[in-house]
Amino acid sequence: MLDKMKQLYQLQKKAKEIQKELKETEIEARSTDGEVTVVYNGEQHLVDIAIAEDMLSPQKKKELEQLIIKVSGEAMSKAQALAAEKTKDVMKDMGMNIPGM
Repeated sequence: MLDKMKQLYQLQKKAKEIQKELKETEIEARSTDGEVTVVYNGEQHLVDIAIAEDMLSPQKKKELEQLIIKVSGEAMSKAQALAAEKTKDVMKDMGMNIPGM
């Protein structure tokens, strides 16, 4: 029983370390022309968005919206992949072998 509690404590400690690391990790995605840049952290929270000045005209509104959606999706996918990779070992240690992770 004591051994299992010790293992659980170690897993919790490792999970907290991973969570802190994810929070401090930034994932960036940008449009091909560099007009829109989006940054998420490893916890999949939006940290920053940068838009080139020339994209701020009413004529480019639709293009800007599409770029933000596209680049945000890319950054989110990268953040999800990073989180999955970082948590894979903890999940295995907990006996949770989920296919694809």
